[in-house]
Amino acid sequence: MTFLFVFLSIALLVVLIVWAKLNPFLSFLITAIAGGFLLGLPANEVASSIQKGMGALLGDLVIVIVTGAMLGKLVAESGAAQRIASFLMGIFGEKYITWAMALTGLVVGIPLFYNVGFVLLVPLAFTLSYQYRLPAVYVGLPLLAALSVTHGFLPPHPSPAALVGQFDANMGLTLLYGGIIAIPTIILAGPLLAPLLKGITAQPLPTFQADPKPEAELPGIGNSVLTALLPVVLLVATTILSMSVSATHPQRPFLDFLANPSVVMLVSVGFATYSLGLRRKQTMSQLMDIYTIATKDISMILLIVAGAGALKQVFTDSGVSLALAEGIQSWNMHPLLLAWLITAIIRIAVGSATVAGLTTAGIIAPLVPSLAVDPNLLVLSIGAGSLVFSHFNDGGFWMFKEYFNLSIKDTLRSWTLMETIVAVAGLVGVLLLDSLLKFL
Repeated sequence: MTFLFVFLSIALLVVLIVWAKLNPFLSFLITAIAGGFLLGLPANEVASSIQKGMGALLGDLVIVIVTGAMLGKLVAESGAAQRIASFLMGIFGEKYITWAMALTGLVVGIPLFYNVGFVLLVPLAFTLSYQYRLPAVYVGLPLLAALSVTHGFLPPHPSPAALVGQFDANMGLTLLYGGIIAIPTIILAGPLLAPLLKGITAQPLPTFQADPKPEAELPGIGNSVLTALLPVVLLVATTILSMSVSATHPQRPFLDFLANPSVVMLVSVGFATYSLGLRRKQTMSQLMDIYTIATKDISMILLIVAGAGALKQVFTDSGVSLALAEGIQSWNMHPLLLAWLITAIIRIAVGSATVAGLTTAGIIAPLVPSLAVDPNLLVLSIGAGSLVFSHFNDGGFWMFKEYFNLSIKDTLRSWTLMETIVAVAGLVGVLLLDSLLKFL
């Protein structure tokens, strides 16, 4: 009966979001309450379980997600993203324009949330499409493949960051493994796929063409790249240092402090405030206005994360984890494949990558100790599954269709195909890396 009640809980979540069009945060809360009663949690413990789950998950993530939004917004507003795109085009030229777009999406997509990156960079892709007289889908798809991969795979984006917290994984290692898998995935779904779609005719609306900043107003390329990638550099560097320094070393506590993702993000925002702001004659008041807008942009994401934490805690407190563990152990399926499959089913039903990833985490998180699987790879497996087969119930599908002014058919055979390739290639990369790590 436990599996049936879990299935009914997830089905209720899907119905509330897809059919009733209810806000995902409210949907998570209602599902958590209903799931608690279905799974036999005492009535007087349901509310406290929900509050505990929300607080525990947000406590680890608020700083990372909020500072990540601030950094991404400043990279966009300062013109650093435009500088990076222009610089890469100068290196790659027209012949390798798809590779330039993919690399731009990867570099800029790490600090930028997906929607911000889409709105900022797609118009730049349209400008290049007009300039070189190339099909817009051919130019733009590699860029969006990279943005999608960073959104689904790499911290500090909300879903992977939340999964790291739920699975007690290491954010630096997750970022390192994610980078290893992300690069071939982007190449496959971007520069290699794009030439096959040259025949798709797109007529982007003039409204969405870029209004670039004058060259003189852009920050330098070194400043732009360093500021955008500083969180990655610090997370990977401190993770490698932590692996090489013994637990008894007198400097280990300070190193652990520096390696904390919240500290890394605070340092990165502080550096960006100076390098892209104060140093370039912006006032502190102007910068704080940018940061305020950034926090408004991700407020709903934080609430969705909190709602997912509530559902996860209900599953944990009701003893579902033990029943699921016993059932899953009898399934002849690799845990990483199982996590990907559960996420993919929820993604196709609900449409939201973030909701799909966090819902799966609520089911899987209590089982991680018994699954004998690397939690960092579990984060990436779920991240890959959360991107599969984007279709009519996904806002990203409609953004792509409307910006590129495509038919439904052409959107399915370009955007939906690209997202599915990303999901499958990501899973294959996770399984290969898992095998390699076990071999080593």
